[in-house]
Amino acid sequence: MEAAKAFGIAVTRVPAYSPHAVAEHTVALLLTLNRKIHRAFNRVREYNFSLAGLTGFDVHGRTVGIVGTGKIGRITAQIFRGFGARVMAFDPMPDPAWAATNGVEYCDFDTVLRSSDILSLHAPLTPATHHLLNQESIARLKPGAYVVNTSRGKLIDTTALLHHLKTGHLGGVALDVYEEEEGIFFEDHSGQALLDEELNLLLSCPNVLITSHQAFLTREALSEIARVTTENLLQVISGKFLVGTQLA
Repeated sequence: MEAAKAFGIAVTRVPAYSPHAVAEHTVALLLTLNRKIHRAFNRVREYNFSLAGLTGFDVHGRTVGIVGTGKIGRITAQIFRGFGARVMAFDPMPDPAWAATNGVEYCDFDTVLRSSDILSLHAPLTPATHHLLNQESIARLKPGAYVVNTSRGKLIDTTALLHHLKTGHLGGVALDVYEEEEGIFFEDHSGQALLDEELNLLLSCPNVLITSHQAFLTREALSEIARVTTENLLQVISGKFLVGTQLA
């Protein structure tokens, strides 16, 4: 921002577009992984209608931990409440009124970890949240817990995640983001070897499901991105925008 101000460059951004898109993708990932829908789809296409190995669990009655109750985290929590799940949440700035209205229980981070059958991350990446899930914190999750991350890849220490997958401590992992996704996601690498060994290992695990940062990708979200971007540009052109500041 300082460099942009010094050179007279206008900087605009789109801070939010569709929290519903990301929240719905979060739940879609969890359901797909839990009920093995991706594996069943591939089987049926090969005329294999066996049900062996496709057993999942009811989300109803399970405990879902939500880490971060901003717009996306709240919508995700409310969707899981609609399934009849118990929802526990951690946020350094809790909203008791929202929680009471939606049947959500705020708890400390350790309690959420130890109680969750499903843990869903919806926190921003800050120095405090970098590797929020690491060797020690993942070990505090219930045996067989599922982890879903549609927020920022660096919230999870990939090496620690792989360790707990190999030992069988984690029941499943669903990711729309990855710690070292830059240069990999959004690109077609199908004609070459993937050089990221940890990503290769994750992709080889039958209880891991990965999408390439597409949680935001709905018609509504793209439309909102275009609308806000256009409004930002019009404000720059009209002189309402001061160079060196950010548009909200």
